Amino acid sequence: MLTRRHFLITSAALFSAPLATPVSAAPISDRSKWNSWDRQVTPANYDPATSNPWGLHARFLPQRVKANDGLTPGDIHVDAVARYLYHIQNDGTAMRYGVAIAKGNLYEPGTYTIRRKTKWPTWTPTAQMIKREPAVYKQHENGMNGGPSNPLGSRAFYLYVGNRDTYLRIHGSPAPSSIGGRASSGCVRMVMPHINDLYEHVATGSTAVLHPPEDAVTATT
Repeated sequence: MLTRRHFLITSAALFSAPLATPVSAAPISDRSKWNSWDRQVTPANYDPATSNPWGLHARFLPQRVKANDGLTPGDIHVDAVARYLYHIQNDGTAMRYGVAIAKGNLYEPGTYTIRRKTKWPTWTPTAQMIKREPAVYKQHENGMNGGPSNPLGSRAFYLYVGNRDTYLRIHGSPAPSSIGGRASSGCVRMVMPHINDLYEHVATGSTAVLHPPEDAVTATT
């Protein structure tokens, strides 16, 4: 049986300490506004390793870390316990970002394929979301246009199993204070400038592995 101690040990073995050198399938939104929106959500003089107007814990800022042998370059791994997303590089390192994961039992560990990625996506809540929280979601049942206040933020990766859209996303968020916590209705959230940086380096067809959260790991006596 998988134990919490076993998971923490094996998860830690995948990625070591930072290196010394920092390093809803709806139509897309109005392309003419993309550059303006990017500027709106990106801090002045933005430096991924140091810019932090959101007040994040420093460990959630982007860092290049060493990855163990055997991990496939281009893949994404989400450590749901530590709240990190890792993008595996060709040189045995990974870029690490802070994330928020889904609340409660809405987080779905598994291995997925990124079959689509989109800038400034529009968003439509699922029927289950509307049923679960109608006061929050029913007003958007016909979709919400892309933009800085859209729940999917500035970029989104769409997670599939085979040809089936799971409706799970890795996406930017207009609520950066949620990073490090459990906040969404199933997805993995990132700070918008961070996912903007990541977006250009992730190819469609890449694998995304969502590892189990802390409450899915069995404790032992």
